[in-house]
Amino acid sequence: MKASTKDQSKGKLQELKGQAKETVGKTTRNVSMEHQGRGEKITGKIQKDVGKAEKDLEK
Repeated sequence: MKASTKDQSKGKLQELKGQAKETVGKTTRNVSMEHQGRGEKITGKIQKDVGKAEKDLEK
């Protein structure tokens, strides 16, 4: 598996984990967990975009 594909899949996984954590934080009214989830979701999006950019550069 190429590095760009790994970055994309890891980014998507991180994004999903963040989304889940954010949802749990909202449900339980745990502001700290909600903010952590948002941060993880943003980190995942960035990592996924980096993987896409690497893939474009490989062409």
